[in-house]
Amino acid sequence: MSRRLLKSTGIVSVMTTLSRVLGLVRDVVFANLLGAGGNTDAFFIAFKIPNFLRRLFAEGAFAQAFVPVLTEYKMHRSEAEVRSLVQNAAGTLGGILFVLSVLAAAASPVLVMLFAPGFEPERFDLTAEMLRITFPYLFFISLVALSGSILNSFGKFAVAAFTPVFLNVVLIAIAIWGAPYFDQPVVALAWGVFIAGFVQLLFQLPFLKRLGLLVWPKWGMKDEGVRRIGKLMLPAIFGSSVAQINLLFDTIIASFLVAGSVSWLYYSDRLVEFPLGVFGIALATVILPSLSKKHAESDPKDFSRTLDWALRWVLVIGAPATVGLFVLSGPILTTLFHYGEFDIQDVDMARLSLMAYSLGLLGFIGVKVLAPGYYARQDTKTPVKIGIIAMVLNMGLNIAFVVPMVLLGIEGPHSGLALATACSAFINAGLLFRGLRKEGILYLLPGWGLLFVRVLVASMVMAAVLVWGAGEVSDWLQWSLWERVSNLAVWVVLGTLAYFGVLVVLGMRVRELMGRLH
Repeated sequence: MSRRLLKSTGIVSVMTTLSRVLGLVRDVVFANLLGAGGNTDAFFIAFKIPNFLRRLFAEGAFAQAFVPVLTEYKMHRSEAEVRSLVQNAAGTLGGILFVLSVLAAAASPVLVMLFAPGFEPERFDLTAEMLRITFPYLFFISLVALSGSILNSFGKFAVAAFTPVFLNVVLIAIAIWGAPYFDQPVVALAWGVFIAGFVQLLFQLPFLKRLGLLVWPKWGMKDEGVRRIGKLMLPAIFGSSVAQINLLFDTIIASFLVAGSVSWLYYSDRLVEFPLGVFGIALATVILPSLSKKHAESDPKDFSRTLDWALRWVLVIGAPATVGLFVLSGPILTTLFHYGEFDIQDVDMARLSLMAYSLGLLGFIGVKVLAPGYYARQDTKTPVKIGIIAMVLNMGLNIAFVVPMVLLGIEGPHSGLALATACSAFINAGLLFRGLRKEGILYLLPGWGLLFVRVLVASMVMAAVLVWGAGEVSDWLQWSLWERVSNLAVWVVLGTLAYFGVLVVLGMRVRELMGRLH
């Protein structure tokens, strides 16, 4: 069981790594050409709004509700009924989002007011103009999420994981070759978002056809399966997307801070998203169909074993990723972004928020892995209750951290927003974990205490190696591109070797890391 899941996770991780690497290349291009000023803030908001709703409705709530129902249909219904469910779900989701996209494009100034109320008139108008172009991305990418959920349910994980590559390729091409033809170069990026959504959908259609599930969408709100999906989806909209809602609150408050705050948070969040996507989301993507199947088979023991296995990997991989991002925040930002319009101040400010975000990485990954433990059992109410608690606490922490920093004139108040989000992630993950334990769904197998001690010691050694070797950010600023890249690569490798070397010295064996933990 563990080896099969690990293999699937590895496939998704490889494909996601390719996408994330191209995403970093995309952000390097953005930073070099646009920097972190007001116009860049405007684009990031115009992109963030449909992207936020994508994660909220499509990849968040819809996928969590759709996969368990589809898995149940696969196991207990005929092929014709499975096709009918896909047809009705696609038509209903597509119809709702098409209407929503039209209305949102017409009301773009209202949405900008909600998401970035602190923007001055010029930046506000530019954001509203670009939002009219980017919002249809929600329609395309939600259908991409639907088809990706189908492919994942049939074990075709690589296709869905590879699809985001096209977003990055299109945006890079538009930024380099299209932007110079626009009076406002960032507007070209808005069109790139629109085009990328359409391209990603086209890419997945042939794979659906091979499964025999490329069907013409049909409005099916009265369909039994669609109604069940809708019933599960409504509370899941909130429960599965608390982290995104928290990031949204960060953006709203950041719009009132100094120009560039939105961009600094964006770049630091993107770097945290790299390990989160490569490992956390990949792991969550793989275990949801597996957990749904085990629930449908009434196999609670294996259900718990799968969650226990996933949580061990969260600790083993998440801990060194946290240490690396925190200690190497300055060198990473300098190596990737300190070119062109992205100046020294941008590096310093983004470093503060990256360090704060990195502290919450284990919490972010934990939420991704623990939430499927509820959704696979078609329980969407409990994560909602937990999400409300985490969101309210996040807002309180935003005020508690940011307001004093602003009043006292402390540099980088935007980092307080990142720290509040990190704390909220741990609270969310902790409450999800406690709920699964309390309900008797998750039983931790022996060995956790020893595993925690091993990881703690290995992480401390890794941190010491990186602090000793990486040096000061001021040194990195003086180096050439090649010197930065080579030094960063060296210390990432040495830090990783130190971490896993200590784990081996302390008794952890390869067979444990490969899934034979039980």
